[in-house]
Amino acid sequence: MSKSLRFLLPLILFIGLAALLVYGLGTDPSKVPSPLIGKPVPQFSLPDLTDSARTVSTEDLRGKVSLVNVWASWCSSCRAEHASLMALSSNPDFQIVGLNWKDDAKDATAVLQMSGNPYAMIAYDPDNKVGIDWGVYGAPETFVVDQHGIIRYKQIGPIDKTVWDETLAPLIAKLKAEG
Repeated sequence: MSKSLRFLLPLILFIGLAALLVYGLGTDPSKVPSPLIGKPVPQFSLPDLTDSARTVSTEDLRGKVSLVNVWASWCSSCRAEHASLMALSSNPDFQIVGLNWKDDAKDATAVLQMSGNPYAMIAYDPDNKVGIDWGVYGAPETFVVDQHGIIRYKQIGPIDKTVWDETLAPLIAKLKAEG
């Protein structure tokens, strides 16, 4: 019996690992739920990337719906998303707050000078101190924060027309109506 178990055990382990692989390949990583949904934004205070005399903090996310967009100059998806953010930046229904993540300040400001700045303010987090608290594991990611400072949604990946039309615009309209 132990001899057949010795041969059967590796087969069982292989089948189990293969099943996990198949499950993982079939799962959409942009659908990973955030444990922060429905909870207040984590407390933070960081320097503003474009104005060294200013800080960006938790208080800046109260009183208005905010899109907190995690981005970096080295992130190609962030650069692709940038045009969408520029188009949305004039919308008075919300503010776009940047979280410049794991980046070099000179590189980040160069991208903004070249492509425009869609952000009302940009928290500079080169060491990922705040990103960890927010559960950031990649860029771009965007959090929808309501007027009371509660995280209502997390978008993993770039915002494009489909994401805006089908998910973010209806959510922001609902949050504005709830006041």
